[in-house]
Amino acid sequence: MFEDVKAILIEQLRVTNKEITAETRIKEDLGADSLDILQLLMTLEEQRGITIPDEALATFETVGDIVDYLEKH
Repeated sequence: MFEDVKAILIEQLRVTNKEITAETRIKEDLGADSLDILQLLMTLEEQRGITIPDEALATFETVGDIVDYLEKH
């Protein structure tokens, strides 16, 4: 799951592979804005056939937060 999220982030934000760990902060470390995060989640929803509620979106600060959510749902 982590590798899937990481691959999407690398493609969408044009960052390098070594920059992303579970502790990487999406906004602060990768420079993502709200639109970038929304695009990431839309891609994950499409790939996984799930819906991620807006309330969950507000809780995602690190890459690990997204991975944890996806693994639980």
